[in-house]
Formats: sequence, structure tokens, C-alpha cells
Amino acid sequence: MTEAPAPHATPFPDLHGDGLRLRPWDAERDTDAETFLRGYSDPEFRRWNTPITPVDDLDAARAALRKRAEAARNGTGVSYCVEDAVNGTPLGHIGVSRIDRALRSGCVGYWVLPEARGRGVATRALALTARWALTDLGLHRLELDHAVGHEASCKVAERCGFRYEGTLRGSIFEAGRRDAFRDAHLHARLATDPVDTV
Repeated sequence: MTEAPAPHATPFPDLHGDGLRLRPWDAERDTDAETFLRGYSDPEFRRWNTPITPVDDLDAARAALRKRAEAARNGTGVSYCVEDAVNGTPLGHIGVSRIDRALRSGCVGYWVLPEARGRGVATRALALTARWALTDLGLHRLELDHAVGHEASCKVAERCGFRYEGTLRGSIFEAGRRDAFRDAHLHARLATDPVDTV
């Protein structure tokens, strides 16, 4: 028997596989806002990412999650809390943004909480999300970009069949700044690409 969706539910399903459960973030759940803030406050996250809108406190985290929920309702993005499938422990985040139904494209991004690193969480979450996005969601092209020098993210992309396509010059903010830019590497995977994932 299928449970009725909660009032805040998005049109996107939970995803399950390889020891993970991906479920949409819930801005009204205190633990979700706290986890999201913890991810954005992590020094390693901040080394490689400078969000356009700062997330420096719980109110900002809730606002960011509400914005993501609105994108899900509009069908332009989905943001998932990555959890351990057995015990529900939060492990990180993965999302598909800039979903364009006409071009059948989107952009994927992810981060992992410090205590969950080194366990293949990003690779497993990306493989699961890409498989869903390029089949059930019906996308043809899924892009991924990361700051030049972020070798861990580069390896995750390559393991999941995202081919390196080039350098996006001055396309993202420098660490901790919104007045200076740095380059990013662009990776992408097509629905028609053969892929060997972990």
C-alpha cells in the first residue's frame, strides 16, 4: 500500500539503491535545516564552493531548502538529503538543478558530510541520481562542474561516467568571495553514453 504524500511533497520520488536513500529535503524539519547548515558550514565545502546566497544560520538554511522545494514544485530542480538506507543517518546532499524539459538537460551537484567521507557516498549517490535522471526523468544530458583542483570531485564524476569536456573560465566564485572568480571543470554524461559505475 502506498502512503499518501505529505503536503510539502514534491513531484520527484525518493530514490533507493546501493545502501542509500535519497529523499527531498524538508525545510520544516529542524534536523534537515541543521544538517543542511552543517554541510554548508563545513570548511572543506567552503574551500570549493561559495553559494550565490550565503547559508550561515538556521533561518538561511530553511530559506534555501524552501527555495529548493519551490524549484521541485515547478519541476526545475530537485534536492535530496542522502541518507543511510538502514538507519536513516544523514550523509550529505545531491541535487539536479536547471532542469530544462525542452532541451532535456540538467546540472547535478553534491556534497558529503565530514563524518561520511571516504565511504563512497558521493559516488553511490551520483550513480543513483544519474541513472534516474537519464532514464525515468527523461533527461538526455546531465552536466556536472567543480572548481579546478577539486580532485576528489573530479574522480567521483569520472567513476560515474561523466566525461571531462573542458574548462569553464571564471564561472564560479573564489572561495569565500563574491567579487572574484575561478575556473571550473565541466563534465557531462549523456543518456546514450555507455557507463561502468561502481
